[in-house]
Amino acid sequence: MVKAILFDFWGTLVENGTASPTREICRILRIGMQFKDFIVPFEEVFFAKRWETQEEGFRAVFERFGQSPHPVAIEKCVGLWNKNKLLAAPYEDTESVLKTLREKGIKLALISNTDNFSVNFVLDKYKLRDYFDAIVLSCDVGKLKTDPALFEAALEQLGVDKEDALMVGDSLETDIEGAKKAGVPSLLIDRKNKREYSPKILTLNELLEKV
Repeated sequence: MVKAILFDFWGTLVENGTASPTREICRILRIGMQFKDFIVPFEEVFFAKRWETQEEGFRAVFERFGQSPHPVAIEKCVGLWNKNKLLAAPYEDTESVLKTLREKGIKLALISNTDNFSVNFVLDKYKLRDYFDAIVLSCDVGKLKTDPALFEAALEQLGVDKEDALMVGDSLETDIEGAKKAGVPSLLIDRKNKREYSPKILTLNELLEKV
């Protein structure tokens, strides 16, 4: 029996305000690196600690990839990041499903690889924070979802064993594989139905049929 659900944020509960912002950051850096090789070191730098300013965080990203943090390029990155969070919005099924799950007595947690600016901004803008019994962000814990510590932190706050929890996310590489490393059952949400994977759902409404 599922006693708790751990949700990813971007692409699961909330739609990005711009198309693939991290891919655009990769292009701005002009490092000639495939995205799959870029994303993990990017997240290790930008998402695994709290930054005083976005400019400071992006300077560290540029330095991590051996690039000179030119002010114009930094400004582009900050502008892109702010546009993404300003235009981001919950999917149409998000709030109704979260409300129904809480009414069922299921504990809810948000677990996200994120900087300390974006997710908190969207949570407050759309008043989503109150739906969750625990909010665990990589920038606060200092670990990414590829590290079981992030899942363990969420489960500890919820007071639930890993066998009684379910991770729901849209990324095979971070959400699903991360959950496997932590020993937490998982379910892929594939809103565009582009991935051959099982088990998966196409909308959050389908989740209600499984818990």
